[in-house]
Amino acid sequence: MLTREELTGAQDRAAAVLADAGIVLTPAERRAIEVADFGLSRLDEIGLEIVVYVNTERVCAKELVLFPRQTCPEHRHPPVGESPGKEETFRCRWGVVYLYTEGEPARSPACRPPERDGAFTVWHEIELRPGDQHTVPPNTLHWFQAGDEGAVVSEFSTTSTDELDVFTDLRIGRETVVRDA
Repeated sequence: MLTREELTGAQDRAAAVLADAGIVLTPAERRAIEVADFGLSRLDEIGLEIVVYVNTERVCAKELVLFPRQTCPEHRHPPVGESPGKEETFRCRWGVVYLYTEGEPARSPACRPPERDGAFTVWHEIELRPGDQHTVPPNTLHWFQAGDEGAVVSEFSTTSTDELDVFTDLRIGRETVVRDA
């Protein structure tokens, strides 16, 4: 749960990071920046700021903002109806992001997740710097963490149904709850 002040502070911070990265937002996009704390109330450690440009029945495009060492927790995009699940391509625009997926584990991972109680199980490391990109197939476990300066990542995918994501950590909720006091 976030306070209204924490929410607006994170939106302001994300907008500033995007501006520093040369990404221009419309006033409506700026107001609609989503702040995901995954129900853990630990936004600086586990969280993500999102600008959705388009999400139709066929395609989705977003900007993902990660503050320094902020982590998007391990999850997968399961099949939904006739769809095999969301396929997404991450393209780093600014900073460094470390993407972890299924595959051969890194011997010395660059990241340490905020907690190690079984909530992070995949350790194949892909380092993305500006201009680098990687596609994650549907229904594939993955998580990612920004480097020391943070990161901006463009996501191009099939239809986004993030509310149906399956997280390894069962305590996680995808919808951010905001309290006014």
